[in-house]
Amino acid sequence: MQTARPVAAKAARPTVISRGRVVRARAAAAAESPEDMGFKTMRDGVKVAADETLLTPRFYTTDFDEMEQIFSQQINPNLNMAELDAMLAEFRNDYNQRHFVRNETFKAAAENITGPTRKIFIEFLERSCTAEFSGFLLYKELGRRLKDCNPCVAEIFMLLSRDEARHAGFLNKALSDFNLALDLGFLTKNRRGGSDSSSGGWPRLAGVHGSWAARGLGLCRRKYTFFKPKFIIYATYLSEKIGYWRYICIYRHLQRNPDSQIYPLFEYFENWCQDENRHGDFLAAVLKAKPDLLEGTVAKLWSRFFCLSVYITMYLNDNQRSAFYESIGMNTKLFNQHVIIETNKSTERLFPAVPDVESPEFFMRMDRLVEYNSKLVALGKSDLPAPLQSLARLPIIERMVAEIFQIFIMKPKDCGSVDMLPAAEQAQVMY
Repeated sequence: MQTARPVAAKAARPTVISRGRVVRARAAAAAESPEDMGFKTMRDGVKVAADETLLTPRFYTTDFDEMEQIFSQQINPNLNMAELDAMLAEFRNDYNQRHFVRNETFKAAAENITGPTRKIFIEFLERSCTAEFSGFLLYKELGRRLKDCNPCVAEIFMLLSRDEARHAGFLNKALSDFNLALDLGFLTKNRRGGSDSSSGGWPRLAGVHGSWAARGLGLCRRKYTFFKPKFIIYATYLSEKIGYWRYICIYRHLQRNPDSQIYPLFEYFENWCQDENRHGDFLAAVLKAKPDLLEGTVAKLWSRFFCLSVYITMYLNDNQRSAFYESIGMNTKLFNQHVIIETNKSTERLFPAVPDVESPEFFMRMDRLVEYNSKLVALGKSDLPAPLQSLARLPIIERMVAEIFQIFIMKPKDCGSVDMLPAAEQAQVMY
């Protein structure tokens, strides 16, 4: 199967807007209140976070004591401190320190985005901001907890959290172009397994801090999902790598199709995605420091499981919101397939086994999952009473589970990093 390339969807190509239409568009954007678009607000200009579902970004916590054992040089002899020291020097360079500087085109571009497209842009910015902020919280806490057992790794995690905070703040500022913002401090008040925002000293990314949270309003605070350290490492590695491919593919598409560049945020994606790539490279080094995560039958099963979890989540999420990608002239399905194929190629250089995403059967079954998910979404919007909705969901969920199982048992690709081979075999590898 040839690598799919994200291509422009002709029907979604925006037209050139005259000066008179710009004035009307700005008036229309100003007239569209959050309530008109179906959004709830905590107060003027502060959006209530979207409800949590299986597919929405989550906040994670883990067993920090076990993490300390992974990064202790006394306990774990597999830590390659020379490589980690080199990575620390790389992160200290902070190549994107002056990259995330806005200009006057942001607000004007947002005012030209109206109607359904305006709503899907706000949803995209919220999901992206929440995901980046989730990474900031996790990395910040890891940096705080590891500073005694391994100062080098602790500082790397703090620098990762710096990048994620910068991304989240930039996205939240973009939301303000659409006259909304998230109170990120409020979202963290249900934090489990770590210090809350007051002790962590996180930046005021939302422009508003936790005063509303103190009143106990209960407006969509994020719950924290506990993952064991090995699961956190698998999942964050894949998240960073797939984030790289998403950002660079969108950037390249819009460079080829400048008429579809309807908002300047995407012009920042080329340098932005390099942050994601560097984060992924560091997490690859962490995985190599735990050989049991990359060797043996169990490691192969977990590798395939997490690949599928990340790929399926993205595929269902994006196809559920294909109008966003169409608004910037992209074919959602081809974009997703290209990102998954390229992420899989990156991952097979490290993981001992990955799904064979280039088998025709893989995306055939993924498309079936999209169909089943669409039926679930339609059921959720129907007028059926809740008990009947639950009953109607059961056979659809059963089909989805069966389809996912069929994807999982497909013949995988055996692969892996040369660094995990015995020294004698490494010397025989031909490049």
